[in-house]
Amino acid sequence: MIASLHATEQGAGSKAIALLHGFGGCHGVWHEVIPSLSPAVRTLAYDLPGHGLSLDFPGAGLAKVAARAVLTDLAARSVKRVHLVGHSMGGAVATLMALAEPERVASLTLLAPGGFGPEINGPLLRRFAAARDPSDIRACLSAMSGPLTRPVDRTVDTIRDMRGRPGQVEQLIEIAAAMTSDDRQGVIPHDRLDTLTMPVMVAWGSNDPMLPVTQMDGLPARFHVHHVLEAGHMLIEEAPDLVATIIQRNMNRRARPLRPKLAATG
Repeated sequence: MIASLHATEQGAGSKAIALLHGFGGCHGVWHEVIPSLSPAVRTLAYDLPGHGLSLDFPGAGLAKVAARAVLTDLAARSVKRVHLVGHSMGGAVATLMALAEPERVASLTLLAPGGFGPEINGPLLRRFAAARDPSDIRACLSAMSGPLTRPVDRTVDTIRDMRGRPGQVEQLIEIAAAMTSDDRQGVIPHDRLDTLTMPVMVAWGSNDPMLPVTQMDGLPARFHVHHVLEAGHMLIEEAPDLVATIIQRNMNRRARPLRPKLAATG
């Protein structure tokens, strides 16, 4: 474990899952997903740098900093191979981890991940960053969800409690401003994604108002994609049972080696 990076650990076993929340969340948002995962699996739900109990982590806000921090923490916990799951910003972090040390990633499950296209709803993200009281938090979660979803009370309370810590909202406002400069986000090059050989599953809500579902277009053919109909951006809260099923299904898939590119003939 590295100083000032928090993770809540449950279960035991030879397999380990690392859960990485999205911007403005914390480890507690996985409360409806974790019980549906196998109890024989070691589950680590992280607070990413700048969030929750990792509020004071240095360099918070940069996905590459978070990726390195989680990889270092997993090594300190003697986790040699891990099944990575990331939502939104956590998806970008998980992808960077897989690119940096692919041999340590057994599978990669991405829920509406950040960094797959430049488009982002900057005004909504900044509004969510500044939300402090339950009514504002609930309104933001509703705006980020599909039309049939009502925010879960426990999630609203979890986020409210997290933001009650001194300096938390100010940190989120700063991170959101950096993430949405000119209402665009940084993009992970698609040719880099094509180097990943571990099982990769990408799930996206068909009505995502934060990151458009069209960012799934053009992904490597090896990636499995799952359109979640009627869902928005908050897949963990909108479809926790489906998310747990997708995670476990992807964990059971086998890696597919890259095919060598044939030399051009002429």
